Amino acid sequence: MALHQYSYQACDINGKILSGQLSAETEQEVVNSLQNRQLIPLKVEQQADPHTQGLFQQRVTNRDIIDFTNGLCTLVEAHVPMDRALALLENINAKPLMQQLIADLRQSVKEGKSLADALQAYPHYFSRMYINMVHAGEEGGILDRLLPKLAHFMTSADTAKRTVISSLIYPMILAVVGLLSVILLLVYVVPQFATMFDNMGTAIPPAAALLLNISQWLKIWGWLLIPLPFLLIYAWKLLDKQEETRLQRDQFLLSTPLLGGLLLEAESSRFCRTLGSLLGAGIPLLKSLHIVRGVIENQVLNHTIAHAEEAVRGGTSLGKALSNEGTFPVLLSQLIIVGEESGRTADILEKLAETFDASVTQKTSRLVALAEPALIVLMGVLVGTIVIVMLSAVFSINQLQY
Repeated sequence: MALHQYSYQACDINGKILSGQLSAETEQEVVNSLQNRQLIPLKVEQQADPHTQGLFQQRVTNRDIIDFTNGLCTLVEAHVPMDRALALLENINAKPLMQQLIADLRQSVKEGKSLADALQAYPHYFSRMYINMVHAGEEGGILDRLLPKLAHFMTSADTAKRTVISSLIYPMILAVVGLLSVILLLVYVVPQFATMFDNMGTAIPPAAALLLNISQWLKIWGWLLIPLPFLLIYAWKLLDKQEETRLQRDQFLLSTPLLGGLLLEAESSRFCRTLGSLLGAGIPLLKSLHIVRGVIENQVLNHTIAHAEEAVRGGTSLGKALSNEGTFPVLLSQLIIVGEESGRTADILEKLAETFDASVTQKTSRLVALAEPALIVLMGVLVGTIVIVMLSAVFSINQLQY
């Protein structure tokens, strides 16, 4: 979502009227931000933003947040004060929306808030993990140690995401072109045979009749297929509204052949990398597990971590708790047990993350490599079936005439 500029008037506890501007996605976010500053909102109005007008609106992307994190990491490691670091980042950033975002963060920090508290006003851009890691770093005085790990984590995740997307571009093009070819055949070519059959006054073979019926349906009702993908996406998102349906959906995804194992290893990598970074920075195990829960998107695995957290709170080791749950891969729980016995849990978790990442990359590459010939064969079979059925019908009519 894009940020918008809002002007506001608010009253402080002394009755003084203050005015200014804030960037946010909704008016409610502005109200919440003002209330967090102990101000009473009196008037909030959205301003016309020349940078966001037009067909292609600017927005804050994940790449922008990564660049911001890398820049902040460099400045914090150089022991530059936070408000000064944010001012430098604001000046060097060329994107107006990012400049405004950083300016708002800097304003909050100057008012006495911690950086983590300032980040909480922008949950669409800074994840729970991001905010929690910054909060832990500020509390423990180790922000200069946690930010590099956070930047590395985000960069690795973004690189993996881009790799997968770029790998899927060619198969998606094949699928779209093939589907359009089949639709064009059914809508424009197949109906020509119907006219020929009618002129000859002969019975149409069953297979050809089926194709003609499909063609007729597409010509009349084919437009109903256009909103179908959007309806499916909307229905999929509706499953997030209730915890029970979301849990059932995530359980279904994990049990899906091929995809389930890939998702499990991807989430396991995220779990290991995040927990390893937190433990390596000196964050206590229970607090680290609580932060990690904000990173794991699959609710089945999230509940597993919550149960493991309670078991650890009761005195059970993490490796044993995860092993008892039986949801994560056996390799993960067993190596965590080894790490706890040797006192090298953080290092082993980092190695495990690399192992899972390599496995996910390898399996994704294999699936993409298989998808390309599979799509070509599938499209060839569909087009070939249509052609053979219609030509067979024509030949059968010719045989009847003789």
